[in-house]
Amino acid sequence: MTNEMIKSLDPRISRLQMPADINEQPLQKEALDQLVTFQVFMQKKEGKSFEHTGIVHAPTSELALLYAKEQYSRRFTCSGMAVAETTNVLASPVTDGGLSVYELLEGPAPETDAPAETYEVFHLMKRGKQHEHAGSVEASSVEEAFLKAKDTLAPAKPVLSIWLVRRDDLLTVDEDDKDIWHTLPEKGYRDAVAYKTGDKLKDFKERA
Repeated sequence: MTNEMIKSLDPRISRLQMPADINEQPLQKEALDQLVTFQVFMQKKEGKSFEHTGIVHAPTSELALLYAKEQYSRRFTCSGMAVAETTNVLASPVTDGGLSVYELLEGPAPETDAPAETYEVFHLMKRGKQHEHAGSVEASSVEEAFLKAKDTLAPAKPVLSIWLVRRDDLLTVDEDDKDIWHTLPEKGYRDAVAYKTGDKLKDFKERA
């Protein structure tokens, strides 16, 4: 590394005090210089299924849940929310053309002595839509969870993609804390569809 600094006619560049050979230096990248990605699942109303709604970046799952609440429940009603680190979301291949991904799953699952765990199963039924919660299965491995989902949760319509998330890897809003959603009544005033401007625009054009 040279001790000579870049000399530029632009004083803003000179103030940065950058070495003249900066473009020749190897990039120095910290091992953990980015926040963890979490997948967010939201239940819009009681009785509705949880569905994938987006992602947030956060250092911990607790903060991810807080960020998700602030980001995804500001404009819409919400009765439940959960987050899972992206690496804990186990995805199947994606199919198309009327082929269900369940048709690609073949057993039996490898034998294991691991204890059974609860896996939450999410289905993608149509491209452009979100993965929606389809149910839960008890399994001792990921392979067994996929096969049990095939036996118990496969619908008549083709499923394009399956997500599995261990229940223990999901952080949800506790029942005792669900009163946080009481401040989220119908928020139509925040949605563009709530503003009936079509008739007003039509009247304006007719008067013009």
